[in-house]
Amino acid sequence: MSTAPATQAATGAGLRWMEGLRYGLLGLPLAFVALPLYVLLPNYYARNFGVPLAGLGLLLLSARLLDAVVDPLLGRWADALFARSHRHVLACGAAAALLLLASFGALFFPPDTTLPVLWGWALACLLLCYLAFSTLTIVHQSWGALLGGDALGRSRVVAFREGLGLLGVVLASLSPVLFGMPTTVALLGLALLLGCWAWSRGPRPALTATMPAPSAQPSGLGAGLLAPWGSPAFRALLAVFMVNGIATALPATLILFFVQDRLQAPPAMEAWFLGSYLLAAALALAPWLRIVKRWGLERAWLAGMLLAVAVFAFASQLGAGDANAFLAVCVLSGMAMAADLALPGALLAGVIARQSSAASGRFFGWWNLATKLNLALAAGLALPLLASFGYAPGSRSAEGLQALTWAYCLLPCALKLLAAGLLYFLLLRKSP
Repeated sequence: MSTAPATQAATGAGLRWMEGLRYGLLGLPLAFVALPLYVLLPNYYARNFGVPLAGLGLLLLSARLLDAVVDPLLGRWADALFARSHRHVLACGAAAALLLLASFGALFFPPDTTLPVLWGWALACLLLCYLAFSTLTIVHQSWGALLGGDALGRSRVVAFREGLGLLGVVLASLSPVLFGMPTTVALLGLALLLGCWAWSRGPRPALTATMPAPSAQPSGLGAGLLAPWGSPAFRALLAVFMVNGIATALPATLILFFVQDRLQAPPAMEAWFLGSYLLAAALALAPWLRIVKRWGLERAWLAGMLLAVAVFAFASQLGAGDANAFLAVCVLSGMAMAADLALPGALLAGVIARQSSAASGRFFGWWNLATKLNLALAAGLALPLLASFGYAPGSRSAEGLQALTWAYCLLPCALKLLAAGLLYFLLLRKSP
């Protein structure tokens, strides 16, 4: 196998548009899968099969927790694949894509809709779907991190993946409504096929230059699941990522409550809010890369956090009838979110490059575990907090709406400021 493409791609900063599209295209079907699983599935099972929502929620939570626990193990397995060859990594990715498509389709089209059988079928399909999704995500992210490059180059790699992922979210939000679930499954299959094909034809990391042979890998802690935790830089970055991630996940969890009860906006406006948010995030990726070139990764991410704080502080002043002003909030918060999409992953790639490329899969295994915990902690923090302060969906009481505003706007601001402080003291002051 020729090493010329790998050597060229490993510079990262020189990643051309076509190379970036070939690597990043797989991000589209991966993001495409997430929305139906987390948003559409509960409603689909409740309406079509009469599954009780409480039991379905417990089922989804159990499957999600089991999935999160195996991520570091999948990361260690990915490292073993990278230590062998590109071919082994791509073969693993193709197998995971096939399993993802099969389990996703089976989940939405069970052969038996009697309740006891349906519970077992749904749990099995969810576990397989999550396993395939996590495997494909970890190997794809690790591949991108190993492409190397300077801060701008690493940011470009992540921006291609996340930008195409945003397109996947938009398509996933439209397809079930416009075309139905059979066509949605078919579109997922086509997207996975094209994504895997483009990935196999795209830039390849120079594994021989970055990965030691299995016999040369360190033993003990350095070779085990906890290898990333031996890096102070990783621990510091993960602390910032966790706090910032909870701050970002809180508004995502509560946005529909805020729109429906605080703003009392027409239902038709909800699509405009979501669309403007995602479009702004996608369009803002390129400007953030220019900011990275001028300021560096840490300062650019700090600017994104402070922008989010300003936007949500403004949102806390909105009330009934302020739908147009909230549209501006969606645009500006989408721009801030673009920094959260592109820059932390690029910082992690830099940590991996400085610490141990041989453990890239394990780094991303723990990283993905933290991402899933962010979503769980946000829901676990926000919903009980709202209930304790007297808010219930559909409530228009002054106390309930004030609690909703605090949880949607001001608590994320406080957490973002905490994350900004951690970023400054743990990363920015120590960066060259």
